[in-house]
Amino acid sequence: MLDRLYEKFDNLSRDHDVFKIETIGDAYMAVTNLVCHQEDHALRIAKFARDTVNAASETLIDVDNPELGYVNIRVGFNSGPVVSNVVGNRNPKFTIIGDTVNCAARMESNSLPLKIHCSEASALILKEKHPEVPLDPRGSIPIKGKGEMETFWVYNYYDGGFVRRGGRRRGSINSLTSSVENGSNSFK
Repeated sequence: MLDRLYEKFDNLSRDHDVFKIETIGDAYMAVTNLVCHQEDHALRIAKFARDTVNAASETLIDVDNPELGYVNIRVGFNSGPVVSNVVGNRNPKFTIIGDTVNCAARMESNSLPLKIHCSEASALILKEKHPEVPLDPRGSIPIKGKGEMETFWVYNYYDGGFVRRGGRRRGSINSLTSSVENGSNSFK
């Protein structure tokens, strides 16, 4: 299942010009605005997040046993500076580290299935540069290692755009981190 799902995510990362960092178990980490300058980095990662949620919800858990249903993922993202480097010498690996990455992982782990959760840093960028992206405050929640943080839900994709509750369509789209239940923008 993970191979089928990650193949879809890899194709989406190419479509959105999002740089895949790695998969860690059932987590998929990607980033924008790292390899090349992307003024629309927050929008890119939000669109990527939206499309990964949709791709997962169309991926059977077991093709031989469709009764098990479809994959549900949680998604989170954050915006801010990261440090990138190749680490190790036995099996060298390109990676990114820093508080931005840790916060993106916390957004994912505090998200809900089929939901996109973002930090206030990302929400502020989206509100300023891409106001067509519907955001709803989740409120202040306790985040491990960070304390209380204001966080936001990014509405998912419907009929070509983002939607709020009740299925109303709203404009086009905007940054991500995802895990199967997944500056720079870090998506996990």
